[in-house]
Amino acid sequence: MPRLLTLSRAARLVGTSRVALQLKIRSGELPSFDGMVSADDLLRLYPDIRLEEDGGFEQVREIKERAFGRRVRERLLPSQEILSQRLYEQSTELADLRSHLQRYHAMMEALRSRIREQENKPGMAALGAFLDGQLAEILGAAEAPNALSVMDDMLRVMSAHVTLHPSGHDFFVEGADTLLEAALRAGLAVSYGCSNGNCGLCKARVVSGEVRKVRPHDYVLSEAEKSQGYTLLCAHAAVGDLVLEALETGSAGDIPPQQIVARIKAVEALGEGVRLLHLQTPRNNRLRFLAGQSATLTAGDTSAQLPIASCPCDDRNLHFHIERNPNDDFARQVFDVLRAGDAVTVFGPWGDFVLRADSPRPILFVASEAGFAPVKGLIEHAMSLDRAELLHLYWHTQRPAGHYLANLCRSWAGALDNFRYTACDEGGAADLVGRMARDHADLAAFDVYAAGPGSFVQEMDAALQRNRFPASQLRLEIV
Repeated sequence: MPRLLTLSRAARLVGTSRVALQLKIRSGELPSFDGMVSADDLLRLYPDIRLEEDGGFEQVREIKERAFGRRVRERLLPSQEILSQRLYEQSTELADLRSHLQRYHAMMEALRSRIREQENKPGMAALGAFLDGQLAEILGAAEAPNALSVMDDMLRVMSAHVTLHPSGHDFFVEGADTLLEAALRAGLAVSYGCSNGNCGLCKARVVSGEVRKVRPHDYVLSEAEKSQGYTLLCAHAAVGDLVLEALETGSAGDIPPQQIVARIKAVEALGEGVRLLHLQTPRNNRLRFLAGQSATLTAGDTSAQLPIASCPCDDRNLHFHIERNPNDDFARQVFDVLRAGDAVTVFGPWGDFVLRADSPRPILFVASEAGFAPVKGLIEHAMSLDRAELLHLYWHTQRPAGHYLANLCRSWAGALDNFRYTACDEGGAADLVGRMARDHADLAAFDVYAAGPGSFVQEMDAALQRNRFPASQLRLEIV
């Protein structure tokens, strides 16, 4: 029987995305069975796969890690206890398989012996010859091991595959990550609060599989909760493949406002007249938000509400893009006063310019000038979810060097098969809508997210309405 793999696991094994495999299934190149694919079919489609990680996959992973601001983890392997448990489980499976093979071998020997005893009866001699021939062919075969099956066994040791109910979303737990950290890295909006084992908001029920405590926590589960299989996502890791019943945030309104005192990690120049303000929250008090939302920052006597330019995949590191503006007190503080280590109070999150995470449609992102900040967070979130067939960014600016992170956008386009980048420096929003319509024959097949100055956003809205674009598929943000 062929070995069946989930699309998430198959994509990791061959070094591509789930979207790419879904397109091949849709075109008929790759057969599927209840949403799963066989290792044999994958090998036929990707005959050059090796046991080493594919170079393209490695490049994509590096792009994502830079994009999400993820720190390089000191421990890339699971803890010794979890690694030992996974190896033990695989050895147990192997022992069970050997036991079954021995039983089948004994059954075949007994069957052959019974046939020999009945060789004088009609047809038994032919049956015996057929059985001998089949056994000789099987035992004499020297097939090479299926490379993907071997890689899958290795992957099961290095990481655990987790499926969430009722949404059906899934993710992998790697290295020393907790279940909560791994879910956030995968772009999933699971419910949580302190992320430090104190509040209990990240409770989830283990439907199948085993978890192990890897972080201390003060929150105490009741005996009833323990008997029902509840665990804290922020303090536990998966021993092996796991199914969890967990709450996920459905909308921006599900997240309460929070107030956190963060420290400046860095203030860096992104281009002429633009600074990156990198804040880092305390380990035990991180900001819970959705990509595309804003936060109010206060430093001294100055404050400003700014879009968060980073993904919730790394909720401790918050990025903001600050434009030089002599009339903006907070901007002057960032350019002339604030330094690494200074305290900044973060209050939020605000706004509903967030991704429709479960929409099946491809996405067009439109950023004008500093509207790139919230759009960048949305793009990184969409990349981490790995569900959209196409992500196309149009970045409009009429300022010299206004595409201050053009190299990052080009690196996304170079590393991701489903990402396109178009830099626009002429015309207005109506001209840009015309270009989008020329690039994509059916705009109504897309979701559109547009952010920028008020005049640009209003013109974009009017131009799309003239093109009869569905209002339900459009989200706008004035920056």
